[in-house]
Amino acid sequence: MGTTAELIAAAAATLAAAGLADSRRDAEVLWLAASGRERAWLYAHPEAAPEAAAARQFHAWVAARARHEPLQYLLGERDFFGRGFQVSPAVLIPRPETELVVSAALEKANAKANAKANAKANAAARAAGANARRLMVLDAGTGSGAIAVTLALELGAAARITASDRSAAALAVAAANARRLGASVSLLQADWMTAFAERPMFDFIVSNPPYVSEEEFAHLERQVREHEPRGALVSGPTGLEAYAALLPQARARLRPGGWLILETGYRSAAALRPLLAGWAAVEARRDYQGWERVLLARR
Repeated sequence: MGTTAELIAAAAATLAAAGLADSRRDAEVLWLAASGRERAWLYAHPEAAPEAAAARQFHAWVAARARHEPLQYLLGERDFFGRGFQVSPAVLIPRPETELVVSAALEKANAKANAKANAKANAAARAAGANARRLMVLDAGTGSGAIAVTLALELGAAARITASDRSAAALAVAAANARRLGASVSLLQADWMTAFAERPMFDFIVSNPPYVSEEEFAHLERQVREHEPRGALVSGPTGLEAYAALLPQARARLRPGGWLILETGYRSAAALRPLLAGWAAVEARRDYQGWERVLLARR
């Protein structure tokens, strides 16, 4: 079987031959997960003989990674907003850009909560824990539940979080993440907001909808095209189809002054802005490359 160093080197060569750019990193990550070892131990004991059970798991994972299966699916977890979320091929792997959606929602929610507190400057009422209405928040198309669960944990008792998805398999992953992380989230199977009454219900609606066009999808990296759920990525020929369906539903279900917070593709924001004509205010949040990746619209 050779040494651990030889095992990893051979795996890295296999992954490189399969066209994976970060072959050495991937091989090390898979070995650490299979063996349960820390990276410091790996570097300190390269000559150690690998345990048979760990080596079998490692070889299986390397073979799957060589088929461009995402590391996150193989390991079953992805970090998001400082927490580990379970993921499976039933859900899109959370991206760093989606953390911008959460940050924007927290910014607006905290501002609204502070405004309410200032308006009720009554010490007796505060001491008695005045029955302030909780913020009503909907995560439409929740997938793994990363947005909904994070908002539930960050906002706590100040908000009531609901999450919808048309996929029962995705909702099962979201439910598992809510249980695992101790978040209170109401989950509902629905196509966007069709299960909710057409009347103002929410203070915030957040969503990371499909925004990839069919042409763009053809140029995505292989692991995305072949292994992540196409329906969570591709909106249609233009990439705007999901927004066109979502926007009127959101407008009908947001309370006056409520916010719709949307993730967009790095080339989608400009095309999306005309669809937001008529909203009271539109703001943008940019990623570290300067692209507009989140649009916020106030009803």
